[in-house]
This record gives sequence, structure tokens and C-alpha cells, in this order.
Amino acid sequence: MVPSVSILQQIGLGVLLVVVVLWAVGLVRLTRRGTYGAPAPYGRPPRSRARLDAVPRQTGPGGPPSENVDLTPAERQAFDDLVRQLSSRS
Repeated sequence: MVPSVSILQQIGLGVLLVVVVLWAVGLVRLTRRGTYGAPAPYGRPPRSRARLDAVPRQTGPGGPPSENVDLTPAERQAFDDLVRQLSSRS
């Protein structure tokens, strides 16, 4: 124990070290959770990517109909020119 350091500073340092260790453990667990091909720790089955199936389809029989706009030949030509301008910049 260092005599020039107060007890509150020593307690604060201990609390800070515990928080850093807990953060590091949480970060490691979070990054391991994202690996789907690796075996899961502690014998748990790996998580699947089936959560994305919970998002409903936006078109088709279960969703709203897709929109369709008929363009005049002048509008189609203007759109083609705009696409050419934007693609030539990149």
C-alpha cells in the first residue's frame, strides 16, 4: 500500500479495474456470439440466422403491390441521360 495514495483513490482504482475486466469479458462474449460457423462455447447449439426471416415481405401476396409508373419517351430519355451523367462521374 502506497502511503501517498488515499483510500478513496485506491477504491476508485479497484472499481475501475473491475469495470474494465467486465467490459473486456462482455466484448469477447459479444464477438464470439457473431461466429456462426465455430462451435458454441459451453455446449450450446450455435445461433442461426433465422431472425432475418421475421421481417415480412414487402411485395408479393403477403405485402402491398409493387408500384409501376409508365414513362413517356421524353421522360425515359431524360432518365437515361441522368443515369449516364451519374455513372460517368464515378
